[in-house]
Amino acid sequence: MPRLIHTLAALAALGLAAGCSSGPDADEASVAGAASKKPARPAGSPFWVDPDSPAAAQSRQWQREGRTQDAALLRRIADQPAALWPAGEIDPAPLVRKATRAAAKAGKTALLVAYNIPHRDCGQHSAGGAADAETYRQWIGRFADAVGDAKALVVLEPDAVAHIVDGCTPGELHAERERLLGEAIERLKRQPNTKVYLDAGNPAWIKEPWKLVEPLKRAGIAHADGFALNVSNFQTDEVAKTYGRALAKDLGGKHFVVDSSRNGNGPLPGAWCNPPGRALGTRPTTDTGEPLLDAYLWIKRPGESDGTCEGGPDAGQWWPEYALELARNSRA
Repeated sequence: MPRLIHTLAALAALGLAAGCSSGPDADEASVAGAASKKPARPAGSPFWVDPDSPAAAQSRQWQREGRTQDAALLRRIADQPAALWPAGEIDPAPLVRKATRAAAKAGKTALLVAYNIPHRDCGQHSAGGAADAETYRQWIGRFADAVGDAKALVVLEPDAVAHIVDGCTPGELHAERERLLGEAIERLKRQPNTKVYLDAGNPAWIKEPWKLVEPLKRAGIAHADGFALNVSNFQTDEVAKTYGRALAKDLGGKHFVVDSSRNGNGPLPGAWCNPPGRALGTRPTTDTGEPLLDAYLWIKRPGESDGTCEGGPDAGQWWPEYALELARNSRA
């Protein structure tokens, strides 16, 4: 089943967009006094926190309205670094430049997602992307130029390789897609402080990791820092780690990162779009205790809808009620 990734109309200072995605099917804490206390950032987390994220803006609004307990709960999201998704259909440079400059000023690393591959999402829920190969090359070039010398971690093209493997992307487009991904890795890696992780789906989607090996190799994984797993999905850390180790073994020991943004309660069988009862997962950190696992990241921005299911707004739109449920269910 394809995944939803749509851009979000930005709030406050950044003024552009962030994205979210959702993957395929998969087999109240006390807050008294918390409004004035920010949870400690985990050791080993060098990533920049956007002070004007939707979660931060919502928390401030609820605080003004006297919803102090809800405002405090939402800080569990607002105080953690989450990836920014520049809208593929427009120039990514302004958002990327603002984020990386702010991160550099704070001595942190910006988390970014590049998502604009031609024929995106097989023309389904997140249809769009660059009009053609040359347009994509220009877009990636602007993205990379905007990063400059700043420290950045880029998750490259969620779904793109997995959609080759699952047959959703027509065969005649595979070679071009793999070539563009390889070129994108090479272009981004020209930036001296940029790490690139090519997306490799999630364990509930491509159940046999060996099926990803050759497409990832053809897409230039050898020149990337590693691969990304579980983007916007709900697979547990343990499941993702086991899968990642197996895939890494077939890729010569490549490292990987895991999206832990909403996997605190694991997946809900039979539901992949805004499933109820989910929770925030491991907070972003590079202190993973796993030699091949470089970081737990919040790649999906918690609180942004997967789509118009379970009463949610359009994909990528901020949904405060869902965000509050994720925070309330969190053990952090």
